[in-house]
Amino acid sequence: MYLTPYTTLTWAYQLHYYLCFRTHRRKKLFTSADVEKNLADLLKEISSNHDYHLLEHQTYPNQLRCLLSLRPSHAVAKAVQILKCNSARLLPFPVPLWASGYAARSSGRIRTSTVRAYLEKQAIHHGYANRVLPPIYKYRAETPLILHSDHASFDLSHHLVFSTKHRKGVFTSTVGAALTQYWLRVAEKQKFAIDQISIVPDHLHMIVRIVPKVSIEEVTLSLMNNGQYFMGKRYSGLLLANGMDQLWNASAYVGTCGDLTTPLIMKWLSSDE
Repeated sequence: MYLTPYTTLTWAYQLHYYLCFRTHRRKKLFTSADVEKNLADLLKEISSNHDYHLLEHQTYPNQLRCLLSLRPSHAVAKAVQILKCNSARLLPFPVPLWASGYAARSSGRIRTSTVRAYLEKQAIHHGYANRVLPPIYKYRAETPLILHSDHASFDLSHHLVFSTKHRKGVFTSTVGAALTQYWLRVAEKQKFAIDQISIVPDHLHMIVRIVPKVSIEEVTLSLMNNGQYFMGKRYSGLLLANGMDQLWNASAYVGTCGDLTTPLIMKWLSSDE
């Protein structure tokens, strides 16, 4: 059964990333109020020009720390490259201005631990817990997959939610388990990680970690299209019985999460300590 792949999605999202990068050889270049102001103005201008939202930043003599809000189509590595290259070109310092590496961490309205707890309670939340055979499948990685990227220390976690077309209840616990195992193979091949997943008949939640060079939109489209291919090949009768010519609604929610919340990081960056 052939199902048309998705190329674009309608998004609801909140994506916050804490970034830190140092000057070349840790030279103490940002030591005056004028230089700090010039850098701050440049960061705001660069962010605005590339559709980023600079939530907060803090300058130190030999490093910059900032909190960015991005769109699902933005890759963290590309945002770092743009910030570094444009600021180096416009600031009156010798080239190279910045060291090659950087740190990147996701944050959000709530911590990752809270998202994990929420996924664990989906059976109760949707009224399936008291059924003899609840139509829900849950997965949690025993050993999280280690992701790698050159010149970056990172932890980019995302809470991702998408639903079946017209909210048709096509997933059982057996189908959910088979789909999850297929997705885990896709994730390993494409170098992203599925840490946790909860599937109910008409929608699913998952925690996905990505590498900085890819966007969460790319990963979501891969999950949707590979999942749709798997279901069309393995469970075409189930889709036909539900009158489905596509598996998913062409929309998704994604929110970043991390060990620290966005308000806590913003408070820390805006303090003088």
